[in-house]
Amino acid sequence: MHGCAYRLLGPALALVLILGLVPSARSAAVEQLKISGFVSSSLWDAYRTRFVEEPGRVVDNTNGNISHSEGQGYGLLLAFAAGDRATFEKIWTFTYTEFLIRDDGLAVWKWDPAATPHVTDRNNATDGDILIAYALAKAGAAWQDSRYTQAAQKLARAIGKATIAKNGGFPFLLPGVKGFSQADRRDGPVVNLSYWVFEAFPALATLAPEYDWSGVWREGLVLLQQATAGKTHLPADWLSIRNRMLPRTAEGFDPEFGYNSLRIPLYLLRAGMADVDWLKTLRQRWIVDQEGVAVVNVVTGEIRERLTDQGYVALSALLACALDGTKVPESLKTFEPQFYYPASLYLLSMSLIGEKYPQCL
Repeated sequence: MHGCAYRLLGPALALVLILGLVPSARSAAVEQLKISGFVSSSLWDAYRTRFVEEPGRVVDNTNGNISHSEGQGYGLLLAFAAGDRATFEKIWTFTYTEFLIRDDGLAVWKWDPAATPHVTDRNNATDGDILIAYALAKAGAAWQDSRYTQAAQKLARAIGKATIAKNGGFPFLLPGVKGFSQADRRDGPVVNLSYWVFEAFPALATLAPEYDWSGVWREGLVLLQQATAGKTHLPADWLSIRNRMLPRTAEGFDPEFGYNSLRIPLYLLRAGMADVDWLKTLRQRWIVDQEGVAVVNVVTGEIRERLTDQGYVALSALLACALDGTKVPESLKTFEPQFYYPASLYLLSMSLIGEKYPQCL
């Protein structure tokens, strides 16, 4: 990576990259597992009532009421943050019996109640696998339940074995086992930077130390830097990294900063990386009186869709709070969940504000 790129990443993270260090040492992992990202019972009850069915299935009500590994992972993480062990166990039981059915130890990504059989795509989604493993690790440590810890370790090892690949000698995350590698695509490998759930890597490194999670962490930051070097300073959701230092939109995908990539700042902030300089650029785009959170063509800068659900507004409020100490708007102080995805983002954002930035409330 060039020296200018180190400067753009910010001093703390530049030091991390230069020294080859990541906060993935055992002490950092243990500290991360202690963090609950507390979700109040009232907020969780509103979410659980709307999106978690009795068997423990988390329902994506904007996507044909299917369930997916990402949703099961978010459900586990939020149930843990709310201290709801009964619902956590239900979600985990459904996840274990209905999703963890692959031979390689990973979860299938899609479960459709209207289809027979319900699993309609057996490929995995690596971000869902990571979220599930991370939530299990947190629950196992906090509740001293070895079942969760053992399941987390098994899944972490499967993630490391099947989805960490190398490009020019540098480790990265495949979004899924099939369909994204150099062997699978003319423009492969293809990545999705929102699959780097940075806060989870310290835990995964403790669970499965035989894999290079530090390298994956560093490569995620390198790719983010390269992908945001264009005139819009926004990464496309799906990127070909065939040329590692010049990522471009993957073939067959719209060149958009969309519903996937808008999670990247959330994951950076939840991992304590508020000093990534790209966040300052994004903050300027998301100032409420200007663009707000939007789906943007990363080539032309054209806004395809403005996202106004309070879950997306919460992302902007979190960024403003973390960078500038800006108070949270009054409109976000009452939770009115309508759709699974923004409601999940709302709770993940607001719980972080409550935990690390209570002065913004």
